[in-house]
Amino acid sequence: MAMMSKTRNVLEGLVKDGAFKWALSRRSSFDEEFEEMGRSPSGKRKWIPELSPMANVIVGRCSRTLEVSMDELQHNFDKEASEYIKHPSNYARNFLEYCCFRALALSTQVTDHLADKNLRRLTFDMMLAWETPAAASQPLVKVDKESTVGVEAFSRIAPAIPTIADVVTCFNLFDVLTTSTAGQLSFAIYDKYLGALDRATKKMKTQSESSLLLGLRSHKGERILDVDGTLTTQPVLEHVGISTWPDSVNAGRLTLTDHALYFEPLRVVTYDKAKVYDLADDLKQIIKPELTGPWGSRLFDKAVMYKSISFSLFFIWILGGKLKDSGRSEPVIVEFPELTGHSRRDYWLAIMQEILYAHRFIRKFQTKGVEKEETLSKAVLGILRLQAIQDLVPSIPLQCEALLMFNLCDQLPGGDLILETLADLVSSRRLDQVNKSSSGSEMYSISALAVLSNLGVESQDANDERLLVGELVVGQMSSLEKAVSESRDNYKMVELAKATVDGVKVDGIDTNLALMKVFNMHVIYFVLYILLVTLLLQLIIVR
Repeated sequence: MAMMSKTRNVLEGLVKDGAFKWALSRRSSFDEEFEEMGRSPSGKRKWIPELSPMANVIVGRCSRTLEVSMDELQHNFDKEASEYIKHPSNYARNFLEYCCFRALALSTQVTDHLADKNLRRLTFDMMLAWETPAAASQPLVKVDKESTVGVEAFSRIAPAIPTIADVVTCFNLFDVLTTSTAGQLSFAIYDKYLGALDRATKKMKTQSESSLLLGLRSHKGERILDVDGTLTTQPVLEHVGISTWPDSVNAGRLTLTDHALYFEPLRVVTYDKAKVYDLADDLKQIIKPELTGPWGSRLFDKAVMYKSISFSLFFIWILGGKLKDSGRSEPVIVEFPELTGHSRRDYWLAIMQEILYAHRFIRKFQTKGVEKEETLSKAVLGILRLQAIQDLVPSIPLQCEALLMFNLCDQLPGGDLILETLADLVSSRRLDQVNKSSSGSEMYSISALAVLSNLGVESQDANDERLLVGELVVGQMSSLEKAVSESRDNYKMVELAKATVDGVKVDGIDTNLALMKVFNMHVIYFVLYILLVTLLLQLIIVR
């Protein structure tokens, strides 16, 4: 309860910061645009009677982004969508999704799109419109500082931009962002999250373009995801095997890329040659939390243990362009000292495992080329989102694995089904192609890889009645969303069953314990009864 209260106070402070200066200007801008749409006879400013006022404004913005009229957008949708998608009961929301997904897919092909304040506001307004899309839903939605969105709107719109969210973890991300607001997301928090995400993305780009470990990682094109143990941060300690402490400990710099973990022991004025702990090749790696302490004692839960096949620790240095094995046969333990708790270790454990699990996915489903890069990009973006959340609320402990796709699939019931569905989705994606629909209009889509590389992607299949954009389907749940939903339902059932077993109390005593005590009392009474009967029989015999 104390942690939840602390989280609530931190996020409430973020909401108050800035005094919602955006709201006043945003409100008048919406009103002006709404009034202009009602007056203008132009085709590009058409009023669509099936849509609510808010949805009409959003479709108008989408049409300008796509440089087509609202008439043309509606005409294309009517031709491309199946009768089920165009059913009057859901027409407004499905048409709105169609416009939003197309516009976002095109907008996010622009470099540094997260820094675009207008795009940030547009995505939030899309969520507001999604909640009231039809003309009959609400007369007029006022966009002001009190406007918030729920989890359904967020989980529908946000994953259309892979940088912001993914289908697998978006519900957990929403829960973290709305800790202080009772399940409703305000623009203030959403905007700050996107700002933190933009900083994390630029930091990764700067680190990856630096000369750090360039000779070791350049041949694989590895991206640097995080660095710790530098002169300006807390130290990172390396232990080799189960040996005495502190004599065998090396302090140094730890670097995680999307292929490996590097440790550079610190010397007087520089770093020694790097050691590499491979996360990509099939070396039967094991990464798990570990305890450390002085002289072999196990006192501090602040470390990560790495083992690979034959428990080999590889020391890397360049000798004639070749890598040389040191021949050591002990596991390595990387310790993350901090005064209280072990949140620093938990973060590094989670991001190391995320890269490890992503490469296991790649090997299991034999993904290659662009498909392999797409998979790694999903892991990278998940780590960037986790860094953004830590930047947003740095003092709050997080369940890091709940925000990382491959970590979460490793824990969820049905996680293997999610991964299989994801593999089918990745393999079926037609990257670097631009397809045309039967009407001749372009259906844009965006992938995780496209976000990181600013490539345009097309995913509409002319022979498929569904309107597929990236991992989302207009008006329907995609196969990946269905797999995630089923897994979430199973998880809730498991948690409910567990709570039923563990939570039922009898006078403050667990049911199981109470039953055992009752059973034991019955046994005692039975034994006493037998003894009493035996004693009476003996007395009768004696007489």
